[in-house]
Amino acid sequence: MVDIDGQCTAPFGAVKDAFASNFEHNGDVGASVAVTIDGELVVDLWGGTLDVAGTTPWERDTIINVFSTTKTMSCLSLLVLASRGLVDVDAPVERYWPEFGAAGKGNVLVRHLLSHTAGLPGWDQRLDGVDLYDWDKVTSLLAAQATWWEPGWKSGYHGISQGNLVGEVVRRVDGRSVGRFFAEEIADPLGADFHIGTGPEHDHRVALVIPAPPLVFGSADGTKEPDRSSIPYRAANPRLVAEQSWEIPWRRAEIPAAGGHGNARGVALAQSVVSAGGSTRGVELLSKEIVERIFDVQAAGRDLVLGIGVTFGVGYGLNSPRAPISPNERVCYWGGWGGSLVVNDVDAGMTMAYVMNRMGEGTVGDDRAHTILRAVYASLDSSALR
Repeated sequence: MVDIDGQCTAPFGAVKDAFASNFEHNGDVGASVAVTIDGELVVDLWGGTLDVAGTTPWERDTIINVFSTTKTMSCLSLLVLASRGLVDVDAPVERYWPEFGAAGKGNVLVRHLLSHTAGLPGWDQRLDGVDLYDWDKVTSLLAAQATWWEPGWKSGYHGISQGNLVGEVVRRVDGRSVGRFFAEEIADPLGADFHIGTGPEHDHRVALVIPAPPLVFGSADGTKEPDRSSIPYRAANPRLVAEQSWEIPWRRAEIPAAGGHGNARGVALAQSVVSAGGSTRGVELLSKEIVERIFDVQAAGRDLVLGIGVTFGVGYGLNSPRAPISPNERVCYWGGWGGSLVVNDVDAGMTMAYVMNRMGEGTVGDDRAHTILRAVYASLDSSALR
């Protein structure tokens, strides 16, 4: 049996049981989970080890790269600016980033960036993974190229590019990089241990992901040559391997779509401002209007890149009949390559976050986080918290 450390209030015992079960039955190696209600922690658990051999324990302050769960932090940063009246999500991106208007992109709106509907899911120029360490290079290339489809028509998951697009708008409006803005305006005030660009002072507590088998493009058995002209193939640029996240340059760089480091507690505390309605722990970050705007559906249907049905609001994926994750309506979420997940339930005032080191297969994770989420809702149903 794996030792589980931390705290879990009485109504949420089922969450601890589900978390422990993931180690016994679902292959977890090291992980953490946290739940907030109205911004206050009711579950804060961690367990397992940093390595498959089981030699180094996962500690309270262990942090790890959470891949696309990072997107919720960069999008939240831009929504904070919108709440302050400094950004209009319905305005053209070129209003804040003039160079972006090149190649006929005057019809790309800020909300298109936030909902993966901008038509810029990748770069026209082939890139290497290390190119992501050069902010000016990758943002300039995006500013110069044309969209791949009519903005707003459909979603096509902007797996890496969304972070650069959203982050550059933050930088143009505020003057600070998105990583610095997030740290100073969101993470520090909320006491959230999450970093977009992780300094050397944190290296001693960074866990490394345990990669899953590589993704195969083309047929399931890898024998079919992929269609190199297809949107999914072109969007997989640069082609990343999970091991790149082990590198110090990756850790230091601001990669606001995929490079964030944190633990479940840090993810949950940062995102709890959404589920709490815009203000939590004495910190007001989002207006009521912007919280509601998150749930304004921007795209619903088969995503051009992911190839599955997804509903996107402004900054987050949304609960929907085609991909239900909650019994409640006003629920927004996203997760990361390998299995990390954060869910904000505004109706319940609840945020759940899960991060882990052993990556599941595929781009949209596996059932470990959802096993825990089901236990959270079972606990809510059986308690008098709401």
